[in-house]
Amino acid sequence: MIGSDTVRLFAAEGLDVVGIDNDMRSVFFGTEASTRWSRHQLEKVQGYTHHDIDIRATTAINRIFSTYGKDIVVVVHTAAQPSHDWAAREPATDFSVNAAGTLNLLEACRRHSPEAVFIFTSTNKVYGSNPNDLPLVELQTRFEIDNRHPFFSHGIDETLSIDHTLHSLFGVSKSAADLLVQEYGRYFGMKTACFRGGCLTGAGHSGAELHGFLAYLVKCALVGQRYTVFGYKGKQVRDNIHSSDLVGAFWHFLGSPRQAAVYNIGGGRHANCSVLEAIELTQEISGKKLNWSYDQTNRMGDHMWWISDTRRFHNDYPQWGLQYDMYSMITEIVDGQKWRLKMAVSRDRS
Repeated sequence: MIGSDTVRLFAAEGLDVVGIDNDMRSVFFGTEASTRWSRHQLEKVQGYTHHDIDIRATTAINRIFSTYGKDIVVVVHTAAQPSHDWAAREPATDFSVNAAGTLNLLEACRRHSPEAVFIFTSTNKVYGSNPNDLPLVELQTRFEIDNRHPFFSHGIDETLSIDHTLHSLFGVSKSAADLLVQEYGRYFGMKTACFRGGCLTGAGHSGAELHGFLAYLVKCALVGQRYTVFGYKGKQVRDNIHSSDLVGAFWHFLGSPRQAAVYNIGGGRHANCSVLEAIELTQEISGKKLNWSYDQTNRMGDHMWWISDTRRFHNDYPQWGLQYDMYSMITEIVDGQKWRLKMAVSRDRS
């Protein structure tokens, strides 16, 4: 989703874009989560070239980077194994994709395109379970931080420690990648940025139970599929950022890059909800009653409350701003899911 929106914006701005994706998402989460449909759309974008390659394939990656060399102005790295639960099933694969794959891309960039900007889609899971140690209070539909705490007004900033905490294996692999991106900025002087996002969403998301919170919830509501809420009474809070808002931040960074930059990025106080609130809003917008159940098991490494403080990025790039709130995001996802379901029915009939 983030990669495809990056292609569209950057191509619209006049850049030729080389895409690298081998649909590993379908391996992680099944055919319903495949990104192949999105790839077929991107291949119609003028100036786009696709390579069906695994980011861990060192020889193939170096061949692509050496082909374009110093013509590469930016690398936007959005590839990942993104699920806590999946990472615990296959830790070696998770680490090879998230950590070793990132190292592979950084090395290829350093060798062949050292002046290129390197943008990495990191995650708030680098902070581990430290957010759960904040002074949280339970309200009717959500957890909230105590209003006397410094994080109350704007959310969690980049000063929160990533140490002395349970990360989950996914959090560990992404933390390793995050630190590598920072180190290549500091040690080698490359222009790099880690964008630590919470929930990244939009109509282009191929949502699955293990990843893609809002998209999967909407899909379940529209098709009548049972949805399971895991832990914390459904009161765990997430801020949500639309993919186009995040890609807009990438574009601003490209215009004036820094070395080893780290930004918490998300919907902040502008766009956040608990799972219970997301269910209610989805039902209101879709007109469909969600069939859901509750599993009291708290997912390993799950945050009870996360809202991003985006002021560091705002201060560096004051022209950037959020265009989507929760209502407009879910409305777009509902409309997009309805369109995809309609297209699937049309294909079946043909």
